Amino acid sequence: MPKEKSQKKIFVLDTSVILYEHISIMNFAEHDVAIPITVLEELDQFKKGNDTKNFEAREFIRLLDKLSKDNMIHDWTPLNGKSKGNFKIMMHSDSTLDAQVIFNEEKNDHRILNAALKLVQEEKGRKVILVSKDINLRLKAKSLGLPAEDYETGKIKNVTELHTGKTIIEDIDPAVINKFYDQERVPVKDVLGRKKPMINGFYILKSDKNSALTYYDHDQQLMTKVDKQTIYGIKPKNAEQTFAMHAIMNPNVKLVTIQGVAGTGKTLLALAGALEQRREYKQIFLARPIVPLSNKDIGYLPGDIKSKLNPYMEPLWDNLKFIQNQYNENDKEFTRITEMVNLEKLVIQPLAYIRGRSLSNIFFIVDEAQNLTPHEVKTIITRAGENTKIIFTGDIYQIDTPYLDSQSNGLSYLIDRVKEHPLYAHVKLEKGERSELANLANEML
Repeated sequence: MPKEKSQKKIFVLDTSVILYEHISIMNFAEHDVAIPITVLEELDQFKKGNDTKNFEAREFIRLLDKLSKDNMIHDWTPLNGKSKGNFKIMMHSDSTLDAQVIFNEEKNDHRILNAALKLVQEEKGRKVILVSKDINLRLKAKSLGLPAEDYETGKIKNVTELHTGKTIIEDIDPAVINKFYDQERVPVKDVLGRKKPMINGFYILKSDKNSALTYYDHDQQLMTKVDKQTIYGIKPKNAEQTFAMHAIMNPNVKLVTIQGVAGTGKTLLALAGALEQRREYKQIFLARPIVPLSNKDIGYLPGDIKSKLNPYMEPLWDNLKFIQNQYNENDKEFTRITEMVNLEKLVIQPLAYIRGRSLSNIFFIVDEAQNLTPHEVKTIITRAGENTKIIFTGDIYQIDTPYLDSQSNGLSYLIDRVKEHPLYAHVKLEKGERSELANLANEML
């Protein structure tokens, strides 16, 4: 066997990788990629539907058809593009080491394992690696002596160093802080010296006697003072909430991410800001992805489609009711919210119902964005038309889907890739404001 080929690895992809990103087959550099026939059988079950996984399944099948042309793809077939390897569909999985016997169960995961084990026997001298988003399948592979990896493309290396949107500067000259209170705008060099400012970044300036909340205005090339402002009855309770509200209300920022644990006020601030700016947009959309319990489809739940979806949308309605209850029933703000809902000027729906629609002249809030893949986040943003603002909120450590984690979810990916773009601002909320009891749970349990 030539030395060049012996250095090339073979990656065996399982279904979870393809449903995560259909072009994953193209992301293994010069190495070869094998797809067990069991994976194609599973993808066939995902072809129909409007969810992202259905789209990924359809697109992968089309991609295979395009790549195969007139070739018999049970043999190694070149992938398109320079410096790419080959791919093939593995038709058989009758390896000497039988995962179905070892684990005492016939299931597709074990057939995929057998396919990879068969490849180890056929391609002696080459390293075969199973690639899966399924942690349990990777553990089973390793128990059989088969190397296994997560699909790393788009994965953030260190989420503890993820962009926070905020910088604290200690020991600032008191005269500089006084200048903010007197003039509200200060040249960047007075605050940062020769340091490069963070585009649309927020700064907490502290001296021995005073402090100031500031923002780098990229358009004006100035540091500006950030004041707490009450928006639709909601007043920020800490510096980070003040920064988040500023980003939400800033007309020059079209894309905002707000990350924080439960109770930090992410969705509440976004919704209050949307209501305040209602005249600037045709509609307000508030949506969240549906993540069924125990990974079962909502069809398992009793009742019609509305009753099936209500439990998932209830937290969003709770936030709306909280804002509405800041006012008396006779107040115009109270009745205006009811009218907006009745006239569908404010729409609360599952994300799947809104994905694919034209998002022109829309204030769009996507809640629980940590449960989206990077591709789903990209798909949503690419739907944005003229005069549209999108707010993504979520907690990157509270993942409810089995094939995502704090490093691979769409919210982490977005924060890492788009930081310091002039149209984008990000704030990490750190202090829970729901209640002392909720804070106890977040900090101690």
